[in-house]
Amino acid sequence: MRFRTTSAAGTRAVAAALEPLLEPGDVVLLSGDLGAGKTVFTQGLAAALGVTERVTSPTFTLAQSFEGRLRLHHLDVYRLEHLGEVLDLDLPGLLDDDAVVCVEWGEVVIPELPRDFLHLRIRLADPDEDGDVRVFDIELVGRSWQGRALAVETACIAGVGAAPC
Repeated sequence: MRFRTTSAAGTRAVAAALEPLLEPGDVVLLSGDLGAGKTVFTQGLAAALGVTERVTSPTFTLAQSFEGRLRLHHLDVYRLEHLGEVLDLDLPGLLDDDAVVCVEWGEVVIPELPRDFLHLRIRLADPDEDGDVRVFDIELVGRSWQGRALAVETACIAGVGAAPC
């Protein structure tokens, strides 16, 4: 599944549209270049969950937790050099917390993730395009997310400022 947004507000709107589909224990893996919109997506998701605190990238703290409709654990694993460091984050504990876990630069932790997760790859569009265009590639990993495929597609494309590619 591929679509694009044309602004940071559009990226936040996509996250907000996906929020009703989230269930306790869901994992959202975000990957993409620096500045592609991973934190912007998480900010939109947090706001839709009812989080009132300011959400910033946890690059140096590695993990932040927020209370909303569902608890949100926001991780940034960019600085991890090997998989063993995941234990320092207590990733298994965070995954068992009935919260939504949103992981920036999450490719590093894929071996430690449950069998079901939503993988969003975000990239900057061609620099010749006008505006703040981001291209999203969505991979629905596992039975739970594959069962929500139509709902994910509808949420991302219908009425949230995202356009299919």
